[in-house]
Amino acid sequence: VQLQASGGGLVQAGGSLRLSCAASGRTFSNYYMGWFRQAPGKEREFVARISWSGDTTYYADSVKGRFTISRDNAKKTVYLQMNSLKPEDTAVYYCAADRTVITTTGSSVDLWGQGTQVTVSS
Repeated sequence: VQLQASGGGLVQAGGSLRLSCAASGRTFSNYYMGWFRQAPGKEREFVARISWSGDTTYYADSVKGRFTISRDNAKKTVYLQMNSLKPEDTAVYYCAADRTVITTTGSSVDLWGQGTQVTVSS
């Protein structure tokens, strides 16, 4: 499986963006998927994860209630809908795939996408 993230951009505070992560390969539905982000000068931060079937999700407290992760296994794509964006959400966002549950540290992640920049202006 290879991952290609897209959908980043520049948005004003309070706005919305939807990130997409398209996967190649035949076994996408066997992977847990997740999103992480890294702001300049900061460590990588867990954002959200979703189970193989999409019925279980988990979010970082900092984005809970504002971001929604979802997946379409037929399209081999995972999404991150980001609403009510704040300047502190500015970061490069990375999608991740793992055959087991993605930990918040990301230490078990098998595959990383290339990242997409999200910039939120105040």
